[in-house]
Amino acid sequence: MRILLIHNYYLQKGGEDTVFRSETELLKSHGHEVEQLSFHNKDIDSGWGKISMFWKGLYNRKTYRQVREKIQTFKPDVIHIHNLFYLASPSVLYAARKMKVPVVMTLHNYRLICPSVYLYHKGRIYEDNIHKTFPVKAIFQKVWNNNLGLTALITLITSFHKYLNTWSNLIDGYIVFTEFAKSKFVGSSIKVPDHKFYIKPNFTEDNGCNLENREDFYLFIGRLSEEKGIEVLLEAANKGEFRLEILGDGPLKDAVEATVDKNERVSYPGFLPKEEIVQKLKSCRALIFPSIWYEGMPMVILEALATGTPIIVSDLGNPGRMIEDRKSGLHFEPNNAESLLDKIARLDASVELQNELVKGAREIYEKKYTPEENYETLLSVYESILQKSQQMA
Repeated sequence: MRILLIHNYYLQKGGEDTVFRSETELLKSHGHEVEQLSFHNKDIDSGWGKISMFWKGLYNRKTYRQVREKIQTFKPDVIHIHNLFYLASPSVLYAARKMKVPVVMTLHNYRLICPSVYLYHKGRIYEDNIHKTFPVKAIFQKVWNNNLGLTALITLITSFHKYLNTWSNLIDGYIVFTEFAKSKFVGSSIKVPDHKFYIKPNFTEDNGCNLENREDFYLFIGRLSEEKGIEVLLEAANKGEFRLEILGDGPLKDAVEATVDKNERVSYPGFLPKEEIVQKLKSCRALIFPSIWYEGMPMVILEALATGTPIIVSDLGNPGRMIEDRKSGLHFEPNNAESLLDKIARLDASVELQNELVKGAREIYEKKYTPEENYETLLSVYESILQKSQQMA
């Protein structure tokens, strides 16, 4: 199969970039002819570029031509898009339709249905705009990065193309990570029918696992920010008696360091090389994932499962669906330090539970999140899209 992968890089690196690269290599490793067409928002990071972003984000004639030319030379069977904001723009969809190539798009976030992007604003889950075609109020609330201009831009792009039925007519299939994510898009303002959604999680390589002889410390890996639940984690650490190691960086780094200064049970190594992170996962009793927003599909959860590491997770959004309570981890009430401490105490008190969760974590990885499982699912999505496209031709 000939597959064209399209991605628009943000100014800051993120998980979408990792998925774009890893799926490219996965498809190539199975003998498919794969080419990438990528764009980068650094190309509009200038005074005039930022001004022009408003109309280029709506419809970029240059990227339209680039996609048409790539289709003419490469002749793909299917196009898979990971991101088109902002430089690529929805014009790439019109180019694909003009050239009669079916398109599948991975929804890494909720941008199409809310300018908040993550359905999170000012410390709370924010679902006010899911069913609104043009959420004017969201602009004045500055729901994206507390930035009026960027919120207006996202709203303008997504709403304009809702009116044109771009999202419902020009994309043949959408990939979402979980049934939970699908539930937010079905029946939303983009008016995409249920049958166009395919559930396919991300994957991670197998770096080996440890099913016994784990140490008595807990681990947090991620961005040190409000939505990641750092504050409730630190509250629990100050009230409890458990050992905790925190890896990452972010705006709440000072709060983490202040806790470390006062609490000898908490350590903050900062950044570590990939190999050392994997070893930490193999050694800890469990990974704590206290996020207070819905999340996409965090790679750290997949990496933990691959190493056989149980996860104590907020019972919220995608992570709460990925981790089966008392099978591959434990659920606790979001943003509740006492609930988190209760789950830690339960795990500490039972060697039998520890062993069950370690085995369960590894089993769920082997069942759902290996490269081979992911390849089979991804290929079935492409084949379904192609079959439907041929029937409509």
